[in-house]
Amino acid sequence: MDGYHSSQGVSFFPLVEEPRHQHPNPCGLWSVGSELKNYQFALALIFAIEEINSNPHLLPNMSLGFDLHNIYHDITSLKSFLIWLSGLDEKIPNYTCGGDSKSVAVLTGTFPSASVPISTLLELYRFPQVRVLSFGVFDPMLSDDGQFSSLYQMAPKDTSLPLAMVSLLIHFNWNWVGIVTSEDERGVQFLSGLSEEMERNNICVEFVHMIPTDVSVSTNSYHRYNKQIVTSSSNVVIVFGGINTSVSRIFRRWEYFNTRIVWVTTSQWDVAAGERHFLLDPFQGTLIFSHHHGEIPGFKHFMQTVNPSKYPEDISLARLWWMHFNCSVSESTCQSLENCSSYGSLEWLPWHSRDMAMSEGSYNIYNGVHAVARTLHELLLQRVDTQPIKHENGMGFFPWQIPQSVCSSSCGPGFRKSHQEGKPICCFDCIRCPENEISNETNMDQCLRCADHQYPNRQQTLCLPKGVTFVASGDPLGMALTYAAVSFSILTAIILGLFVKHRDTAIVKANNRALSYTLLISLTFCFLCSLLFIGRPNAATCILRQTTFGVVFTVAVSTVLAKTITVVLAFKVTAPGRRMRQWLVSGAPNSIIPICSLIQLTLCGVWMGTNPPFVDTDAHSEHGHIIIVCNKGSLAAFYCVLGYLGSLALLSFTVAFLARNLPDTFNEAKFLTFSMLVFCSVWVTFLPVYHSTKGKVMVAVEVFSILASSAGLLGCIFFPKCYFILLRPEMNCLHQFGNRIHSKNNNSC
Repeated sequence: MDGYHSSQGVSFFPLVEEPRHQHPNPCGLWSVGSELKNYQFALALIFAIEEINSNPHLLPNMSLGFDLHNIYHDITSLKSFLIWLSGLDEKIPNYTCGGDSKSVAVLTGTFPSASVPISTLLELYRFPQVRVLSFGVFDPMLSDDGQFSSLYQMAPKDTSLPLAMVSLLIHFNWNWVGIVTSEDERGVQFLSGLSEEMERNNICVEFVHMIPTDVSVSTNSYHRYNKQIVTSSSNVVIVFGGINTSVSRIFRRWEYFNTRIVWVTTSQWDVAAGERHFLLDPFQGTLIFSHHHGEIPGFKHFMQTVNPSKYPEDISLARLWWMHFNCSVSESTCQSLENCSSYGSLEWLPWHSRDMAMSEGSYNIYNGVHAVARTLHELLLQRVDTQPIKHENGMGFFPWQIPQSVCSSSCGPGFRKSHQEGKPICCFDCIRCPENEISNETNMDQCLRCADHQYPNRQQTLCLPKGVTFVASGDPLGMALTYAAVSFSILTAIILGLFVKHRDTAIVKANNRALSYTLLISLTFCFLCSLLFIGRPNAATCILRQTTFGVVFTVAVSTVLAKTITVVLAFKVTAPGRRMRQWLVSGAPNSIIPICSLIQLTLCGVWMGTNPPFVDTDAHSEHGHIIIVCNKGSLAAFYCVLGYLGSLALLSFTVAFLARNLPDTFNEAKFLTFSMLVFCSVWVTFLPVYHSTKGKVMVAVEVFSILASSAGLLGCIFFPKCYFILLRPEMNCLHQFGNRIHSKNNNSC
């Protein structure tokens, strides 16, 4: 039904059930109880709008209009809203043909099952919504200001209903009752509150029936509920459930019960509204709880004077006059009444078809319309104070702009309230939530901390699941480290091949071929062991990482120590009969390598046997990620392995430093000294850097230290020799050593 059309409008969506049985007639007129009840809501809307338009002090020089639409209590209820939003008979989302006739607010009276999808749809367009009807009960899901910021519920809460019902039971000394509720969230909340009040006042419950919301289940269980209630000894039954729920449908079928039962229920659905004679009505003993409201002046007179001649465009009035006053309807327009008394009134209708007093639902509608009008009035006054309205037919503002009177603006999601000292509680500051905490509602006092496996989004309004990460070979960091490790290991292998090829030359012989080969092989494994630190850790790689690193580096450093001692013995021991000369000839310095390696193997064995490394997770080092890492198990064992390796390196550096000035054509002692200086510098720097990093960076620091120290040994010891072998072959001759090294063929190269 379309009503007044003016510069401002309100759209009204009551719920009207589609009639299942229609009386055949030329214009398809019918009368259904539930439809008539909803029409009384529409009359309350018309009365409120006419009262506003006749008030010169409310919205002056402006009239308020409305559009009236039908919706249904299933998912198809969205169809009416899409048609209304688009202004067409076809449902076209995000498209409107309404022109300037746009409503400033929408009043809805929907069932809880339809409230959420409808409110979500209107929230997308930031459209002000007012839930007004009594059967549009207060829904806690819709009270979330963060999700439904444009929705206001006129329906009262049911928090005081259990106390009111228990007070009634106490008044009549009823302490033995039955309870029937719907098996949904509201039914559970009501039952919980009622049970607490009854237990507090020593009222006992004979039975509790929670009727499922599924229609088929409820229908199949009807006879079971029927038998249990009929055979019960309690004479009072409390019934709670929304309109058109399974509770109300089953309740209306209990019409053949003994009249001994007193039903206690609410005004959300009127069980006595059927077309039965009062004297034969089994529910004449029903006690109905409703919210009290005062009588609205002029409403009863308005209801008495409503007739088709006053509202000729109203097809619903034509239906009523056709049904009850013997009027005929023009087949061409289906609205023009003929042969009809002009003195008809809604007051003359049968008792079950009229309600001249303002019902609870009508009262909510009346208040909802006035709330919208007064809000619009305040908003227009503010606009007049700031700037004149240029377009008389235009609103001059957006529908979602309802005026505010607050001390402090609301703190949106991602912020929390911080109350200002010495000021009322309504005055506060908005502070961003701390790191790893969120607020997903408006005006939260405290932020919520995300779980360890979650992290807040950038707006700090939602906790998101963390992704798993590690130093992968496919990552840029992992790829760079892998490339470096493989490249250095190949380069070391090439140098080893070069030394094997030139094994009979002076440089290779003078530097102890066996120790050079051992050092090159150990350096190759040093480079390759860094690959164990790249990729997803598992139990095997976590153990192999540290043991392989400790052993191969011990072999490399002990080999350098053996080479240094060999150089010292070669140049310091010149007397033929001295005991040290026998050590040099017998190759005693080479035994340093297995002895030192055996000690390191023992330390690693104790580590692995007591508290070995294991796979662990780090949820705090990197934002938004859970890092898979290798926990070292025993830190003391790790530092013992590292400390032992450092002691060998320091000893090698000391011996090489003392022998740095020995006469040597190829400066072997100086090269060894510089190589150990680089090695020690890398690992001394490693310790503070390692402890100041976390997560993947910590692993990368350890890998970089392995590569840098190994490259230092390779470059300082072997690159000069490769230079002489490849670029200065004339220096690679035995006669260059003079008399210090004897050979059978001093002139050969």
